Amino acid sequence: MEETVLTLENLIARLPPKARLMGIDLGTKTIGLALSDVERRLASPLETIRRTKFTADATRMIELACKHEVVAFIIGLPLNMDGSEGPRAQSTRAFVRQTAPLARIPFVFWDERLSTAAVTRELIAQDASRAKRAEVVDRMAAAYILQGALDRLARLAPKPPLDAM
Repeated sequence: MEETVLTLENLIARLPPKARLMGIDLGTKTIGLALSDVERRLASPLETIRRTKFTADATRMIELACKHEVVAFIIGLPLNMDGSEGPRAQSTRAFVRQTAPLARIPFVFWDERLSTAAVTRELIAQDASRAKRAEVVDRMAAAYILQGALDRLARLAPKPPLDAM
C-alpha cells in the first residue's frame, strides 16, 4: 500500500512537474482549505468547511481535491510551543488516519504554530472587521500553512546546473 503520510523531502520525489497541493487548517469547528498554483509557488485561500460529521467533512475536502487535481495535502500540525504534541495534534493525526484511505492522496504534516495568530494580526493590520476576520481566518491560515511548505519545497528542489541556463 502507498504511504499515506510523507515528509516534505519524500514528497518531492513523487511530485509531477505541474501539480497542485492543498493546504488544510483543521479546527474543531471548521476546516480551512487553500490551494497552490500548478507551479507550487503561491498559496491561495480556497474554502472554509463548517464541520458537521466526519464523513461529510472529508467528502467535501476530497471532492475539492479531485476537482483541482491535487496530488498531496499539507495539513497543519498544531504543536505546543515547546514542540510537544497535545490533544489537538493527536486529533489532527486521527483525522489523517481516517481520511487517508478515502482520499488516496498523501498527507504531509506541517508545523502550524502561530499560523492563526499571524493571519489574525495581518487581518487586524488591514482593518478587517471582526465578522470579516471570522469569515476568512481559517482558509487564510490554510494558505499560510501551505505557503510555508511551498517555500520550503522551493528551497529543497534540485537546482538546474548553471551551464543549463
